[in-house]
Amino acid sequence: MGEVGALGARGAVGAADGRGPVGPVSAAESAESADAAESAGTADSAEDVGPVDDAGPADAVVPGAPARFTELADGVFGYVQPDGGWCLNNAGLLVAGGESVLIDTVATEARARRLRALALRLAPAAPRLLVNTHFHGDHTFGNFLFPEATVVAHAHAREDVLRAGLHLTGLWPEVRWGDLRVVPPSVTYRDRMTLHIGGADGFPVELLHPGPAHTTGDTVVWLPEQRVVFTGDLVMSRVTPFCVMGSVSGSLKALETLRALGAETVVPGHGPVGGPELLDADEGYLRRLQRLATAGLATGLPPAHLAHDPGPGPYADLLDTERLLPNLHRAYAEARGAPPGAPLDIPALFHEMTEHHGGAPACYA
Repeated sequence: MGEVGALGARGAVGAADGRGPVGPVSAAESAESADAAESAGTADSAEDVGPVDDAGPADAVVPGAPARFTELADGVFGYVQPDGGWCLNNAGLLVAGGESVLIDTVATEARARRLRALALRLAPAAPRLLVNTHFHGDHTFGNFLFPEATVVAHAHAREDVLRAGLHLTGLWPEVRWGDLRVVPPSVTYRDRMTLHIGGADGFPVELLHPGPAHTTGDTVVWLPEQRVVFTGDLVMSRVTPFCVMGSVSGSLKALETLRALGAETVVPGHGPVGGPELLDADEGYLRRLQRLATAGLATGLPPAHLAHDPGPGPYADLLDTERLLPNLHRAYAEARGAPPGAPLDIPALFHEMTEHHGGAPACYA
């Protein structure tokens, strides 16, 4: 187990200009960034920061309210981006003793600038630590707009960030990604790590690696004093789980790990915040995957057949049901004896999913 203490603020902080290498900016520029967010919307309290409509035209086509921070416990804020579909992930902010820790960023430059502006309205200074729950670009592409922060993640997540680069942007070329720059984690761990925020008056932040699940480098952020857990994409809420880059059986094991924590509030990687019932819903989906794979192998039916008939079945009301096909490929591989996290041809599976779906899935990032 490693321990990293959150550092105190050093110098001025603010949004980077996005036109070149990111570095510290002046206090005036920092204030201007926060003022822009403030002028775009009104916050009634720290528990409901928003709406702020400066994230670009994408917000206009996404169902529901604009993304906002909501206070879940004293100093613990969840950032939820409706409607939680492809690349519309959640994040979090922890504030105590004049310090802050950010949990994940967002997919596009515009959305990351908005996240930063809102975070600076809640925290006395920019985050000094930034935890990435896994390597996917919707959770990491905004890292570069937090140059003051040390980025922390599982060792496999760092490797995958470097390997993937900006590949995600090529899947949806119509999205206005902005001028992105990949910033990988600079501090990594293997099994668990404890961060400390806010000094003597703060609280511990436990990072746990549950093994291959959503990916092979997932991190769970557990706040034992507040009974709040940030799961990353290990858990989805009203959104189809996605374990093609990790493991079906590993995801079920990860859910057992999460249950054992005894969390009262669960912040999923996508979709609305909930409680332990979110774990039950995802478990039902994953066990159905295993049953379908067992039946498909016994009858010689390929994953594409099962993705069409019986299809998503009782989970047809979830967002992004097209994920069933690549998820079935992972379930088939494990039913045939592949270990959790064994590599699959992800580009080929995404292409098959797109063809089966009749086009690329909708992405409103």
